[in-house]
Amino acid sequence: MVATASLTLLALLGSVVLTLAGLGAPLAVAHLAFAVGVVPLIFAAMIHFVPVLTRTGDPQAAIGRVPRLAQLAGLAAVLAMQGWLPHAVLYVAAAVDLLLAGFLLNWIAGRSRLALGSPHPGWRWYGVALGCLMLALAAILLQSAWPAYWLPLRRFHLHLNLLGLVGLAALGTLPVLLPTALGRPDPEAAGWLRRRLWPTAGGALLVAAGCAIAWPYAVPGALLLFVVALGLGGQWLRRFGPRALFADGVAASLSAAILGLLLNLSAGVLHGAGISDDARTTLLAWVAGFLLPLLSGALAQLLPVWWRPGPQTPARPAMRRCLAATGTWRGALFVAAAVALLTGQPAVAAACVGTGIALFAIGLLQAVRILRSTR
Repeated sequence: MVATASLTLLALLGSVVLTLAGLGAPLAVAHLAFAVGVVPLIFAAMIHFVPVLTRTGDPQAAIGRVPRLAQLAGLAAVLAMQGWLPHAVLYVAAAVDLLLAGFLLNWIAGRSRLALGSPHPGWRWYGVALGCLMLALAAILLQSAWPAYWLPLRRFHLHLNLLGLVGLAALGTLPVLLPTALGRPDPEAAGWLRRRLWPTAGGALLVAAGCAIAWPYAVPGALLLFVVALGLGGQWLRRFGPRALFADGVAASLSAAILGLLLNLSAGVLHGAGISDDARTTLLAWVAGFLLPLLSGALAQLLPVWWRPGPQTPARPAMRRCLAATGTWRGALFVAAAVALLTGQPAVAAACVGTGIALFAIGLLQAVRILRSTR
């Protein structure tokens, strides 16, 4: 888990640096962040949470290799997009990721059947998220068979990854992760997850299909996702209050991710309507306003557990304090970066993103120092 998280951070950092420097093929740079960084980390998070949600014990060694294999496949795809490997490697990498997603989905379904009692409904979100990823990867494989539909299939792939895989995995994890970060239970979380799964999945599919066919068909899906995310944020405010949400760095980062998601759903509709013309800017705003606060907040909570598995030790909360110390500032900076991008201020956005990443890197170095001092 730690190796996967470390490579994810390096991939994200590399993607940001290359984007700001204007180096590399844009498609390859974007997939460096997503295929090498985000997808394997989502796999790792699923492998961490599913045994907890199903109360079935630690995962087998074989399933633990899935994130690393996904990173290798993602790296091969990036090199093919950059032109350093034959283009056919891209389709091989997509097929490998499709098989890995299917293998992980089968493992999750098997764990749900072995659960002691009724499994927590969060596991279903992971299953549907993987289903979205498999459809998105199938769209890539279909591009070679139907080149005339290359652009619609690409749009379907992009949006089903962003809102299907990442959106469902995030919204399926946050109702459990944020109360855990605050050390306070949320009795409404399980009910919310049961009620909101299919509206969220339907919204993601509507957006992906609408963007592939005609943007007005995507608007109802974006509205569904907006209502779901807004409802989750409102539930947190009622349950925990704004002071608790913004006083803890992890909770503040995760709350900022919800705000960034709402912002980007609105921006996506404006882009579809032709009010905002730059698709690349909209994508960068999604990364800055949603993905970065989500990943930095989740890693601040999970990395100490992955580094120090087993019984609680004094090092684990100390490491979390280091990683969460600047979480409120990071969340604000990342959302501000998204706003700056959407309002045509890329220099301001770059400064905000760079500062936010630097704050997380400082916290990470301090956490590693604690780890070494307690060996």
